[in-house]
Amino acid sequence: MSFRAGNTGPHTLAFVESPVQLLNVLEWAHAHAHSVGAGLTLVVLSPNDPMTRGQLRRMAELAREDGHQVRWEEARGGAAAPFQTIGGLTGLLRRADRVVLGDPFSRYVQLLLTITKARNLVVVDDGTATMEFVAQLARGERLVRWHRKGGRPGPRDLVFAPVSSAARKRLTPSEHRSVEIFSSMPMEETPDGVKVTTNTFAWTRDRFGPPRITKGADMVGTSLVETGVVDGDRYLEAVSSLAKTHGATRYFAHRRESAEKLHRLAVETGLEVVRPDLPLELIARRGPIGRTILSFPSTVVHTLPLALSGTEVRVAVCDIDPAWLTENASPRAQGFLSGVTGTARDVHRLSAVTAV
Repeated sequence: MSFRAGNTGPHTLAFVESPVQLLNVLEWAHAHAHSVGAGLTLVVLSPNDPMTRGQLRRMAELAREDGHQVRWEEARGGAAAPFQTIGGLTGLLRRADRVVLGDPFSRYVQLLLTITKARNLVVVDDGTATMEFVAQLARGERLVRWHRKGGRPGPRDLVFAPVSSAARKRLTPSEHRSVEIFSSMPMEETPDGVKVTTNTFAWTRDRFGPPRITKGADMVGTSLVETGVVDGDRYLEAVSSLAKTHGATRYFAHRRESAEKLHRLAVETGLEVVRPDLPLELIARRGPIGRTILSFPSTVVHTLPLALSGTEVRVAVCDIDPAWLTENASPRAQGFLSGVTGTARDVHRLSAVTAV
């Protein structure tokens, strides 16, 4: 049984921009239910993408069922929206004793960090980006998403640099401020003074399942094509080969995958494309789910084994062949993706498939 809100600390304010971030705030609140005190206000900085908005609304319902207050902000609803959103949140930010955030790379979140006077900051997982954030913080580097690293800063980056620098300083522990990272990701480097707490997905297992397990295999989609890392044709060839080799029948689409790509994938591979209404950890735990889950390097190779702990489901991850990378891919892409796979626990590792 889940512990209800009301035990998440005095004046705790959480900011999320994705369904996975919201899920991990709920996991954090569950893990801290016994040790901290009074109520959580969860602020959704809503994006414009319809799939993401739909999953966020479903996750917001679960948060309210657990007793949390949810504040939905149309943070990107026009040119004036950011100013209205930040202006409306300033009072809450200045009163908060603890701020929980899901994406320290977000410019929105970095702006909010310059306002808050909270003495306790918590970073929850935003997928594999958390691994890069921790490494950059430990090395004192500027905060740059892994798939962009290596390129020159653009004009907007230069204008925003002072805010990003200030946010990085806020996320560095001091005698006046504590910083916690709540994560299911492996940490090769831990910044001095930062408390790392393991996310075991106890809330997910408590709330859903165990799932009914089918005999076949399911495949998990990735947005590596949409972020410009992997070539679209090579990706579809790899998906087709994996599906034939392992008998996969369903393809769980990433919320950022384009409709055009998914339509082509369904036609060329015969896979049933599923657009989940919740993060995959909850979908898999709720079931039904295949006995084997096939994935490329992504967050789920770390989170699904935890969410499905105690079941017979096997997670298998396929390496990214360097030949699949685009010309515009970051120089760090191959090493980072290999690290995502290599550090995953309780998964079966597949070599890169040969194009069909």
